[in-house]
Amino acid sequence: MQVSTIIKPLLELAPTHLSLEGDPTGLQIGSLKKEVENVLVALDYSRGVFEEAVQKGANLVITHHPVIFKPLDRVEADSPLGSLIYDTVKKDINVYSLHTNLDIAEEGVNKRLADLLGLEKQRVLKPTYREKIYKIVVFIPEGYEDKVKDAMTEKGAGWIGNYSHCTFSLEGRGTFKPLEGTDPFRGEKGKVKEVSEIRLETAVIEEKKEGVIDSMIKAHPYEEVAYDLYPVENRWKTFGLGLTGILPREKPLGELVKDLKKELGIDRVRVVGTNTDTVKKVALCGGSGGDLVEKAASQGADLFITGDLKYHQAQEAQGLGLSVIDAGHDSLEKVIVPYLVDYLKDRLKESNFQNRVILSEVNTSPCNIW
Repeated sequence: MQVSTIIKPLLELAPTHLSLEGDPTGLQIGSLKKEVENVLVALDYSRGVFEEAVQKGANLVITHHPVIFKPLDRVEADSPLGSLIYDTVKKDINVYSLHTNLDIAEEGVNKRLADLLGLEKQRVLKPTYREKIYKIVVFIPEGYEDKVKDAMTEKGAGWIGNYSHCTFSLEGRGTFKPLEGTDPFRGEKGKVKEVSEIRLETAVIEEKKEGVIDSMIKAHPYEEVAYDLYPVENRWKTFGLGLTGILPREKPLGELVKDLKKELGIDRVRVVGTNTDTVKKVALCGGSGGDLVEKAASQGADLFITGDLKYHQAQEAQGLGLSVIDAGHDSLEKVIVPYLVDYLKDRLKESNFQNRVILSEVNTSPCNIW
């Protein structure tokens, strides 16, 4: 099975169009055409993870953080990053990264954190992407509507929330006149033909539009398919940085700090606020989310959980009356790694992938708490 096949379900989980502008997601080292032996999943790609991949026979490493974050002028075998890339290529290891697209994805990093805390009524904190919706209408000869409808919905048309195969149809009469050079499914050249037709309409998001149209045309019996496609302004799914949610019960900040440390398996966090501050509404952003302090406060959050909080951002939160827990960049994002392992195992089982998907045991954090 090639790298391109392995990453296909990952791109369904975290499509690249969700990535922030300039974010280097995707293939970092290697080739999408390489045959995969075993897969190793880690938060980062480090020297330790490279050695683990070699030891465990994994020639595909999937990470959250890109190893090549800025454009390189050169790959020097004597520099730390250059030597890692150099050795990776020599060992024929492929590295693929899902970064901000995985942060922003509906079932991504922030969703994992929100579920960890049991947050209810989850909402996006800072929208960065809204799905564009199109209404597609096609006219089908009576008796062929189910074939065309199935072809379209199986490619992703008619999906609204947790409902699929959402369509609407009307009966009507259609006319056409086959001209020279045609091979009509019904009717005769040079004569106007009137037939019973079904008007089928449904909705499709932009990312699945072309696939739906191609499938529709292939399933349609007519030589020339009559269909309309137009954008609509309906509100659909919104994706973005961070989430907000409501705790099942109000908690003192001190109690929530203890709960979070236990869930994340860490000993210390930085806190803005006091033990007795009460928390009901929580905002969170995995990784580095200090720039969202004001946004969290404006959403009515009592507490903001993030990493890499700067001094002036802590002061800003204090002035806004917003409690903050800085749990560390990697501590908040590492929750996605075991989830990715389980997700890949389940999805690749459907494709009869015989090799292993391995959870990395290497701690890639450059910092220690003393």
